[in-house]
Amino acid sequence: MALTEKLRCLWTLGLCLVAGRSHARAPAADRRFRERCLDAHNALRARVLPPAADMRRLSWDDGLAKTAKAWANTCRFEHNSCLSKSYECHPTFQYIGENIWLGGLSIFSPKSAVDAWFNETEYYDYDTLSCTKVCGHYTQVVWANSYKVGCAVTMCPKLGGYETVIFVCNYGPAGNYPNRPPYTRGVPCSLCTEEETCTNNLCRNKKLEKSEKYPDWNPQGTAPQHISCNPLCLVLVLLRLF
Repeated sequence: MALTEKLRCLWTLGLCLVAGRSHARAPAADRRFRERCLDAHNALRARVLPPAADMRRLSWDDGLAKTAKAWANTCRFEHNSCLSKSYECHPTFQYIGENIWLGGLSIFSPKSAVDAWFNETEYYDYDTLSCTKVCGHYTQVVWANSYKVGCAVTMCPKLGGYETVIFVCNYGPAGNYPNRPPYTRGVPCSLCTEEETCTNNLCRNKKLEKSEKYPDWNPQGTAPQHISCNPLCLVLVLLRLF
């Protein structure tokens, strides 16, 4: 088996563990998935141009992730219908933001999806607050006041192919308000509050990083999730043949 195919199988296994419907937990896969989502977002938020004086560091939120997962499981490439409704998408954020990526499993990773959203920066003019093409994914990724994110991925073969996946990220509080810049231009961290410290050009508030579990939060989105894991890949991984 070629190296690229072996790596692809490993990623498929990891995705199946993260995206699976089973109640069985895969804490290592879950943790790595969260880290990849956060690292991809924060690395890009730290290097916006023009520089941001008030860019907050994102941390993970299980409530946002549950909402993202519930909606991704419907396998619909459209925005969640709860977004315009007060407190319908999250138990504590009145409104949340959302980005959606759709593509093949072979090209998916949290970083590649977030990079694709961020690359819309070429269509955004900070001075005029205008877009020449779609750039709302970019402005949400770099919306300074959003400080929580939760993401999920689901395999949806019926949407275009055997290995099609949907990747959804939700943000709290929401961004993309009309006629407002996504952040304040200036020296990085120069507008951090007294409760915040500067970490890699981002304003970090450790109190806001506290994790909430929201055990009673059950967001909408109940359609069955479609999972396709290659049995041969699973066997090879489990037997550690490569």
